[in-house]
Amino acid sequence: MARSPAVLRTLFRYIRPYWRQEVIGITALVLVNVLGVVIPLVLRRAINQLETQPAWSTLAFHAFAIAGLASLMWAIRMVSRLYLFGVGRQVEFDLKQKLFEHFLRLDPQYFQDNPPGELISRATSDVDNIRRLVGFSVLSLVNTVLAYGLTLPVMLSISVPLTLAALAAYPLLLLIVSLFGETLRQQQAQVQERLAELSELIQEDLSGMALIKTYAQEDAERQGFAQLNQGLLRDNLALARTRSFLFPLFGGIASVSLLLLLWLGSQALESGQLRLGGLMALLVYGERLIFPTALLGFTMTALQRGQVSIARVESLLQEEPQIQDPPDPLPLPPVRGNIRVHHLTYTYPGQGEPALQDVSFSVQPGETVVIVGPVGAGKSTLLQALCRLLPIAPGQIFIDGYDITQVRLADLRRAIAYVPQESFLFSATIADNIRYGQPDADMGQVEGAAVQAHIHQEILSFPQQYETLVGERGITLSGGQRQRTALARGLLVRASILLLDDVLASVDAQTARLILQELRTLPQTILCVTHQLNVATIADRVLVLHQGRLVQQGTHAELVAQPGLYRQLWETYQLEQQFR
Repeated sequence: MARSPAVLRTLFRYIRPYWRQEVIGITALVLVNVLGVVIPLVLRRAINQLETQPAWSTLAFHAFAIAGLASLMWAIRMVSRLYLFGVGRQVEFDLKQKLFEHFLRLDPQYFQDNPPGELISRATSDVDNIRRLVGFSVLSLVNTVLAYGLTLPVMLSISVPLTLAALAAYPLLLLIVSLFGETLRQQQAQVQERLAELSELIQEDLSGMALIKTYAQEDAERQGFAQLNQGLLRDNLALARTRSFLFPLFGGIASVSLLLLLWLGSQALESGQLRLGGLMALLVYGERLIFPTALLGFTMTALQRGQVSIARVESLLQEEPQIQDPPDPLPLPPVRGNIRVHHLTYTYPGQGEPALQDVSFSVQPGETVVIVGPVGAGKSTLLQALCRLLPIAPGQIFIDGYDITQVRLADLRRAIAYVPQESFLFSATIADNIRYGQPDADMGQVEGAAVQAHIHQEILSFPQQYETLVGERGITLSGGQRQRTALARGLLVRASILLLDDVLASVDAQTARLILQELRTLPQTILCVTHQLNVATIADRVLVLHQGRLVQQGTHAELVAQPGLYRQLWETYQLEQQFR
């Protein structure tokens, strides 16, 4: 830790809000160590007095004194641990809360670029390591400093030669700590990385278990897991070998020092240079230093783990979202639903070709617009740009005349209900999934949205109806049921603008048409991406995208009547319907 001032500063920042608890805990630890010095002195006095004037009263007095001081030391030690370990728990709570809130701020693209298993590992395993650093390691280090700082002067006052002899082997401990510190840190970092990789594989396989079984890839996944698990075992064993070598070595060196003290002390006793009470006090002091010295190994491991984990957690917290409120955001008044897209161009990071290029169009309040085009034309990208899920440049998209990059994100998101292509459902009841965007909605509102999404009757057929648990990601529902449940969730919000990204793909053509006809009666501006072109026949207008460009726009009748991409798509769609 001494070689990492930045990590040390970060550690102090974690502890600073709880400095009062830390001061109380350290003060209690000081008292514990003071009592630890006083008790051997009482023992020395008792032995010296009993050696010259043995008496039961003297024995009883000192026995009760030592027992009382030891009991008091135990009680104060409990206070020190409660406070210092409590700070570790508080820091753990703060970091987990801070990480979760930070996750909520990051852009959706960040979670596509970074494996969930890695992020989960940092929010759990790494935070646990930091807790041990703040609690156990701080207590151990302070206790070691106090033990040596208070015990050594007393030992030296009893006998300088014996004290120096007892401490002769301790510089070797410091040398070993210095030599193996970097090795332990690297090994611990490797273990953390392996654990994150394993967590990611487990998370992916549990999410895609149906696909694994469909393609009979159980053996391949088993081999992949075994390979990663073997790597984790290998790294853990390497770390365990280093620790198994160091920790007994620390204890052994400390015990050799105690034996040396006993041997030299007995000689000093025979020559009359030291009284029996002094020798017993030195032995107790020497034994008292064994524990914090031997604990250096555990402390060093916790320090190295904590150092690695702080670096991993802080690197995550330093990630800044590209999409955030401008310095002086404009409040967005109640939205009527006018949309103007002006020369919109967007390129995904790392891609050479733009996903959208020079796209311009306008949508009037209450208008229903269908967006069509081949796969990869930029349709989903357009909807994500409209609700500012992508970091677009200013001056390209306007809602009711307001540049969406200049208004508060919260205001913009309240004005737009976006139902993405992936119908994600939480592991909760159907009712709670529908009311997710408006948690205070009553059952009447929930059922009304379900009726509009044409899912109400199917929900009533379930044994628990709206209280049916859908399972993780809605696994107990069919694809069409998941899409319509997600659609009901978007409708319940009653936003001025409704963006639908191919949410009717798993619904039959007739039902999809009925749903859109009903949605057209709502006082909302609707933009609907779809591959079911019969839906386009009832839209106010159709936008046709191809290779990121807006190549056609108009009503269905106008576009079918003129040569172009839309007529080709329509003819292909009609041909497909004939063969179904």
